[in-house]
Amino acid sequence: MRPDGRGCLRAYRERMSAFWHPFAAMHSVRDSTVTITRGEDVWVFDDAGTRYLDATASLWYANVGHGRREIVDAVAAQMYELEAYSTFTDFANEPALRLADEIAARAPLDGGKVFFTSGGGDSIETAAKLAREYFAAVGEPQRTVLLHREHSYHGTHGLGTSLAGIPGNRLGAPFTPDVVQTPWDDAAGLEKAIVDVGPERVAAFFCEPVIGAGGVLPPPEGYIEAAAEVCRRHGVLFVADAVICGFGRLGNWFGIEKFGVRPDIAVFAKGVTSGYQPLGGIVASGRVAAPFWDEPGRVFRHGQTYAGHPAACAAGSATIALMEREGLLERADALAPQLLERLQGIADHPLVAHARGGVGVLGALALDPERLAATPDLPQRVFRAARERGVLIRPMGSAIGYSPPLTVTAEHLDLLAEATRAGLDDVAAAL
Repeated sequence: MRPDGRGCLRAYRERMSAFWHPFAAMHSVRDSTVTITRGEDVWVFDDAGTRYLDATASLWYANVGHGRREIVDAVAAQMYELEAYSTFTDFANEPALRLADEIAARAPLDGGKVFFTSGGGDSIETAAKLAREYFAAVGEPQRTVLLHREHSYHGTHGLGTSLAGIPGNRLGAPFTPDVVQTPWDDAAGLEKAIVDVGPERVAAFFCEPVIGAGGVLPPPEGYIEAAAEVCRRHGVLFVADAVICGFGRLGNWFGIEKFGVRPDIAVFAKGVTSGYQPLGGIVASGRVAAPFWDEPGRVFRHGQTYAGHPAACAAGSATIALMEREGLLERADALAPQLLERLQGIADHPLVAHARGGVGVLGALALDPERLAATPDLPQRVFRAARERGVLIRPMGSAIGYSPPLTVTAEHLDLLAEATRAGLDDVAAAL
């Protein structure tokens, strides 16, 4: 056992635990886990003291890095004052009121109203329900159809699962009626889907500015703008899913600003607190909010127990202040081409087909289709090999992804590239 006791902790963790990991083959991981014990800026450490470069910002969210005392102190101070209280009916708390105003002021839509949730999946449910209820409120209750894109990821709740464009995420789940998939890269295909269904039946179109978990797919030039125009022409609400792309990841607050589009609803989570507290929400435009704000007696019968949680909202305000003070949005614009350059430098590897990125601090290496067909677990193999080299990357269906904290330096990006290439070499040698 190590003098600091970490060896004892690791020995315990290598015995079977009752903890059921999300998105895990439990038969493989139940007897052994990588137990992360602390974080420091772009680094995390396991219980054996091994240091890893967090090249994925955990699950796309640690935008300001780990261990930022400003956020921790803001949360602690709020919990000493008021740890939690419901915001149902007419109750509120100062952190929720303040953060709602801060987010609405930065949202790329007019007259925004903020509805808080506990995370991204909750927020997608909220946006989908609100879209349908909005049309019912304005006399078009037949507008219930929700559209999404191939490869999309909108969480794993009921509506989010139905909106999944990743085939594996749809297996074995109950589906919400009136959900239609559209091409991920073709606005004409979106319009065809609307016309085929009947524009008078379509409520909303859900769109990630850059598709994240589906493979890090930047949109083709002009696609987002054209899709927004199609929605406007047919009276369909445009819902920007900024859960991954928001709060600095694309160099602005909601990601969709990159394309000059003003959505009807914007969905956020993850980076709003950089993961320091679980928090999400939506911003509804003034038009969408109007029936619920202006008509006496109309209630949006929806909400999570911890909506507007004061400690979580305190973390959100502290995160926004930190990002503005350190210029992290502007920094993201400078980092985006640097990350892509590092990935393009690996694209000549025999296991790699091509590199993707350049729109925000998001990138991916698409793996060679023939190698992938022969070895379906190739992304997981590369992920494990890079981890052995001290860098955490994200295995996806046919690619490996990158979304480092916005505090990374050129040296960190060099390490990311070196460990990835070395990991690819290790896997190629084993194959």
